[in-house]
Amino acid sequence: MLRKNRLFTPGPTPLLPSAQVAMASAGMHHRTAEFRALYTRTLADLKAFVGTRNDVLMLASSGTGAMEAAVSNLTSPGDKVLVLTAGKFGERWRDLTKAYGCAVEVVSAPYGETFTLGAVREKLDGARVLYVQATESSTGARHDIEGIARLLKGTDTFLVVDAITGLGTTRFDVDGWGIDMLIGGSQKAVMVPPGLAYLSVSERAWERMATARQPRYYFDLRKERKAAANGESAFTPATALVAALAAAMEFIRQMGEGNMAAGRDALIRNATISAEMTRAAAQTMGLQLFAPTCPADALTAIVPPNGADSGVIVRAFRDRFNAIVANGQGEMKGKVFRIAHLGYYDYLDTIGIIGALEHVLTESVKTRQYEYGVGLKAAQTAFARMTSGEEQAAGV
Repeated sequence: MLRKNRLFTPGPTPLLPSAQVAMASAGMHHRTAEFRALYTRTLADLKAFVGTRNDVLMLASSGTGAMEAAVSNLTSPGDKVLVLTAGKFGERWRDLTKAYGCAVEVVSAPYGETFTLGAVREKLDGARVLYVQATESSTGARHDIEGIARLLKGTDTFLVVDAITGLGTTRFDVDGWGIDMLIGGSQKAVMVPPGLAYLSVSERAWERMATARQPRYYFDLRKERKAAANGESAFTPATALVAALAAAMEFIRQMGEGNMAAGRDALIRNATISAEMTRAAAQTMGLQLFAPTCPADALTAIVPPNGADSGVIVRAFRDRFNAIVANGQGEMKGKVFRIAHLGYYDYLDTIGIIGALEHVLTESVKTRQYEYGVGLKAAQTAFARMTSGEEQAAGV
């Protein structure tokens, strides 16, 4: 039987075909008028996609590079910072801030859960920066960024949000909420390969950089801002990836019939529908969601049945269908498997992975019996419920 390779991981995600074409044909030099025009247009599109009046910059790095920049540009050694962590990527904020000699206060929650605003408030006093994920992709949990932002209103604490899996799956009001830095990555909802990070930077963040005393060179955001004003990057950019991102921005704009904000909202809704279909299917099949009280729409983390090793399920997806789903990370390896919904996924992709899940459980987990079609029916019902108004608007 023919088997197509299919990614259902929360990064890298499936590539947009038009972005692949743009990347393959991107032979321009980065210090030319042609590339400057492309770079300037892509930065402008990113601003509209993020939804901010603030500067948006691109870096030739993974998202972690932008995370490091958010530490090195906003802090000085010894500064008190507050890290909110409930998973592997929250722990990355903790480790980055410690590496730069900050005095790190931590508010933690168990994996699969989120923090209370009261716990955040208790440790907030005196913190120069608060670092948090929008979506903790190691657990499938979503954090309340709007609520956290309200706590910081009127304080001197800066808000930095890792939205690498949040952008394109979650609504943000960057300027209204007062987010000082919001970080994204190319291999997520924007449907291009890994290698580009982007971030929005508030005016007061630029002011803080003038007094921050951490060492920085490649990730000195002031250099990038100066270069971006001339349509360039401070160092050699990932030209092919920029071309791919430009194509992805155009695709998202067309999802909104020429309006980038509407296209972004359509992309978010697409993830929301796929996530709801997957959650409905999993629960109807008797599976437990790992983050049931605060589920993200970027991905769904599912507990394997009856203590089975999730690695067995992950391998069965690959061996039976050439479909790649994600195992748990770190201490969660073997305890959860994760199915992504962000970016270039549609209804048929979601139906396909749920159908494959029914086969995988039937063939790989012998502790109970599974009935074919149960999960699929739940997913179809969820889809019909969530899109019934859209069908009526289309005259179906």
